[in-house]
Amino acid sequence: MNLNEFSPTQPVILGFDPGKDKCGLAVMGLDRQLHYHQVVLAQEAIANIETLQKRYPVSLLVMGNQTTAKQWKQKLQQELLQPLNIMLVDERYSTLEARDRYWQMYPPQGITKLLPKGMRQPPRPIDDIVAVLLIERYLNRLTESAVNSQ
Repeated sequence: MNLNEFSPTQPVILGFDPGKDKCGLAVMGLDRQLHYHQVVLAQEAIANIETLQKRYPVSLLVMGNQTTAKQWKQKLQQELLQPLNIMLVDERYSTLEARDRYWQMYPPQGITKLLPKGMRQPPRPIDDIVAVLLIERYLNRLTESAVNSQ
C-alpha cells in the first residue's frame, strides 16, 4: 500500500509487531477500517512509525507483550519524536491466526489451492497481519469491557 491513499480524520491505532530482524506495522481506524499494513526491517521501524504518525492521526500504539516487547517499548519511548501511548496486548497464537487471515485476505491461487489449509505457507512474512490482529484484539477487549460495564 502506498502512503498517498485516503487519510482518515478519525483517530487511528497503530499496530506494531516487533521482532529482531523485521517488524509488522498496521494502521486501523476505530471503525476497524484497515488503512495501511507493511513489514519493515527492524532498524527502520522507528522511522516508519514516525512517517505513519505524520500521515495518520495516531492516538495509540498497540504491540504484543511477548519476546522483545520490554526492550521495544523502552526504545519507542526514548526515540520517537512524538511519544505515543503504548498498550501491550496478549499476542499468543497470533502468528497461527495471522496465517489463516493471510489466506482470507489473499485467497490461494493455482496449485496452492490444492494444498490442505494447514500446509499452506504464506509466500511472504506476515508480521503486518499480526499487527492487524493485535489492534483487533485490543478493540475486542474495549468492546467487551464496554458491554460488561452496562
